[in-house]
Amino acid sequence: MPYVYMVRCENGALYTGWTTDLARRLAAHQSGTGAKYTKGFGAAALAWAEPQADKAAALRREAVVKKLPKEQKEALAAGFDPARFAVLRPARPADAAEVLAVFDHYVKNSTASFLYRAPAVEEYQREIRRLARSLPYLVAQDAEGRMLGYACAHPWRYGRDAYAWDAETTIYLAPGARRLGVGSMLYHALLAALAEEGYWNAYGVLADPNPESEAFHAAFGFVCEGRQARSGYKHGWQGVSYWLLALREGQQEPQALPGPLPKGRLEEILAAARLGRSWKEIAEGSPRAAARANTE
Repeated sequence: MPYVYMVRCENGALYTGWTTDLARRLAAHQSGTGAKYTKGFGAAALAWAEPQADKAAALRREAVVKKLPKEQKEALAAGFDPARFAVLRPARPADAAEVLAVFDHYVKNSTASFLYRAPAVEEYQREIRRLARSLPYLVAQDAEGRMLGYACAHPWRYGRDAYAWDAETTIYLAPGARRLGVGSMLYHALLAALAEEGYWNAYGVLADPNPESEAFHAAFGFVCEGRQARSGYKHGWQGVSYWLLALREGQQEPQALPGPLPKGRLEEILAAARLGRSWKEIAEGSPRAAARANTE
């Protein structure tokens, strides 16, 4: 996703640029390999960033910001908090340690996960690599590269052919990233990607009771299909509730098995979610949706 940004240099000046990888570009500036100006004067920190719809928009916005008076640039910087600015991207195996640091908080301090211990980093690197081959696995970082949270999907009742069009969803946020809108962006992107891949149903399995997570899922259209009491023992006996979101309506026979998105499409979905579009808006506007409508 394109971003226009400003970096605060060690002499107090603000350098303006654009990039599709904000954290990596910031690291390049700070190491002296980003641009001639920041190499000469030193880049201290990210001062401001703003997402753009595409490269053309980023170039236009960059030109506008570069021409702003110093006072207006400083006003933009004054209203920017890098810890609250989410950068969305597909997960990589190298993210395993940071993802597990988020997950481990819930393993140790809540019943949101029924695990007693988080997996080892090496094991989870393999898990991310395996899942990302066929299902969306997404992470959110702040503008300085710190992990804010992640969302992913798993096969529902893996190994049984009739469930091939169903996926189970998962989302966890770092404690400091809650109520910043990060979870909504991640979940809209995840659900849109599942819908475009050809999944019909998304299932959420929640510890019961969990009113906050229930309200979160209900806001996306999930409906509770049932509850099981005394399903697992962690900090006492816990229940489970099952939530369903129909990604596609109807009773017709599926025409194909779900499949990976075309190259670059997941990044487009993330960009749309970052700009506030819902999963339905993203999925219904996709090329696959248009092609499907023409054949039905």
